[in-house]
Amino acid sequence: MSKPMSKTDDLRILSQSPLISPRELKAQIPATEEREATVARGRREIEAVLSGEDTRLLVIVGPCSIHDPDAAREYAHRLSELRDRVAKHLLVVMRVYFEKPRTRLGWRGLVLDPHLDGTYDISTGLTAGRKLLADLAEMGLPAGSEVLDPIVPQYIADLTSWASIGARTTESQTHRDMASGLSMPVGYKNGTDGHVETAVNAMASSFHPHSFIGIDQEGRTCVLNTTGNPSGHLILRGGRNGPNYAPESVKRAGEILEKANLPRRLVIDCSHGNSRKEHTQQSTVLESVLNQRAAGESSIRGAMIESNLVAGRQDVAPRDQLAYGVSITDACIGWDDTERLLLQTAEAEAARKAGEMSA
Repeated sequence: MSKPMSKTDDLRILSQSPLISPRELKAQIPATEEREATVARGRREIEAVLSGEDTRLLVIVGPCSIHDPDAAREYAHRLSELRDRVAKHLLVVMRVYFEKPRTRLGWRGLVLDPHLDGTYDISTGLTAGRKLLADLAEMGLPAGSEVLDPIVPQYIADLTSWASIGARTTESQTHRDMASGLSMPVGYKNGTDGHVETAVNAMASSFHPHSFIGIDQEGRTCVLNTTGNPSGHLILRGGRNGPNYAPESVKRAGEILEKANLPRRLVIDCSHGNSRKEHTQQSTVLESVLNQRAAGESSIRGAMIESNLVAGRQDVAPRDQLAYGVSITDACIGWDDTERLLLQTAEAEAARKAGEMSA
């Protein structure tokens, strides 16, 4: 006789599908010595910039989200070449975001919905995401991504050099727990309201050890015990009340960090609330970042830029109806502007250092 349906359990669950384990996916797409070397070097260099040991500017640049791995690879090849040209003054990390938090509804990213059609073929999404990260690592290009689902890092975090906790999740205990165990530096974005205190609290919490429920490399449910993550930093991204990248906002954020006995380490997100969601205004934010650093504001260690092969954005549609290299989430600047901005930024940083040496 079949077991009668429970009257209290899984009443709103339509189906359950087995998922490949992290170990199995890593066996299919391994972290080779070459790939591991890129990731480890990226983490060390990012940590050195955040600590002030390395005086370069960290620049996390790339598409708002990845929906077309082929276009992302083309972007990565271009960025890898540009990265080498500016390496003396900038530490360039490619933004590779696979998960998108939604305020209500919408496409939730390559890992969850790789076919862009609501079928949620997560096994294919995890494979596509890991393969892209492996390819970038082989290019020598470090990658940064937002961590959203607490299970996903077990599949891809070993190929990631930097991570962020987003504005919508920085208050979540689950994400604070997860960040405390991540192997790379983690940035905490201020909340969507623009207040930084929530992110500062998340950063402080994640500095310390935590224990929480997750999965191991075999996919088995287990308790994960962490050491705490000492490489946290605050990301200013603006909010509903406007930007927070100006000198007075930067100073206030630094004071809040200091009051919480945390290091004054800031990364300025040139997009989102700071650009008032106008992608062409990212250059204005970046100019302010450079001016503040030139004026002696040492707490600013990095900047984030949303950039793609082609400027602008488009709505989600069947893949064969999408324009190549155009974002399907936030609008991005195009490649020509990206190249120009990074070259100008490297020149500005060179001038800043020359000025410091002659002072």
